[in-house]
Amino acid sequence: MPAIPAPGPLPLDGVRTGLLDCLQVNLAVLADHFHGTGTHLRLGARLDLPLRLLPDGLPTADPALDDRLKSAAPQAGLDPVRRAHLSGTALLDESVRHGGVLYVVADAFHLPWLPYHGNAHMEHSFLLVTGPEGVHITDGYRVETRWGAASPGTHVLDPAALRGLDSAEAITFAPVPPAPATPTVAAYETGPYLTAYATWPDRARALEQLSAETWLLARARKLHAARRAQVAGRTVESDAEQAHLAAWDKLVEQTYLAARRVGRGRAEPPGTVERLGELLAADHEVFADAPVATDGDAVDPELRRRLAAVAAGVLDVPSEVLLAGATFDSLPSFSSFRLVEIVERVESELGRELDADELIPENLRRVDDLCRIARPA
Repeated sequence: MPAIPAPGPLPLDGVRTGLLDCLQVNLAVLADHFHGTGTHLRLGARLDLPLRLLPDGLPTADPALDDRLKSAAPQAGLDPVRRAHLSGTALLDESVRHGGVLYVVADAFHLPWLPYHGNAHMEHSFLLVTGPEGVHITDGYRVETRWGAASPGTHVLDPAALRGLDSAEAITFAPVPPAPATPTVAAYETGPYLTAYATWPDRARALEQLSAETWLLARARKLHAARRAQVAGRTVESDAEQAHLAAWDKLVEQTYLAARRVGRGRAEPPGTVERLGELLAADHEVFADAPVATDGDAVDPELRRRLAAVAAGVLDVPSEVLLAGATFDSLPSFSSFRLVEIVERVESELGRELDADELIPENLRRVDDLCRIARPA
């Protein structure tokens, strides 16, 4: 299997890192690297409550890596073509042999660029390339913790920094055309989840985990709302969605305060689990109406193919690159002159007229943008 080429600087500025958890975020970086800015929002298409049990029996809505690879990765245009469990030394050897970018999941306790280093055990992802200067790490994760902040960035480490890893999972992704990512809300059962946290005898442990749960759930809903806005051609969420997301943020604060208070041996404030139940129920009301699709999941496939062929001819790239979601301005051949040529050729060769009211740069970055505003002449 040929190696996926080692990238230059991987895209971080265009990734909405505040919407993503520590496993999603570096899938998001790869999605935008391969397919263009904004592709990563496809990871939020499906809103669900994918429960599994933690070792102590508490349920969590944090999907396992296998579930993410099965459901979310295809929507982001990522195909896991190779996967291996490795020690730190074997991981470094694999990186050298591979010559490209590896998506790695390891224990954050052993990762020196994170505030969790030496403080907390949890799965964390990063992107790894071995170069002549050392080990190149790209990590898009953003979060505030009690030990400090994690911020998106790149790091060059001595290989010795990773040799001590007991175990890491290394995955090679190949770009593929993204699968349909129409926003949907699953019909999920919340009763057992809420009951477990309301009745768990060790209240300090329950609230500690519930604090993490509400943080994850809030980010998932923000990501879903952003995908809905993207599909509908909006730059911001609706008023109802914004109010709902603000309520989730307040619950995150409420749960964290409750966890800290009980952790210090004080009385548990009431209402945290009840409020969680109310917001989970409200998800189905706020996100009930499917957004009016304007992206490639809903347009005429023949028109989309023809528009891609025109744009690909102007930009001197294969049509498949544009059909996979790459933005025009992510390509080296793009310029304002090329954009004008694309518009003129679409109108002259395809018998289509682009809506004059929509001819602004923000609406002219992808094949799907052109599909949305192209009218029969």
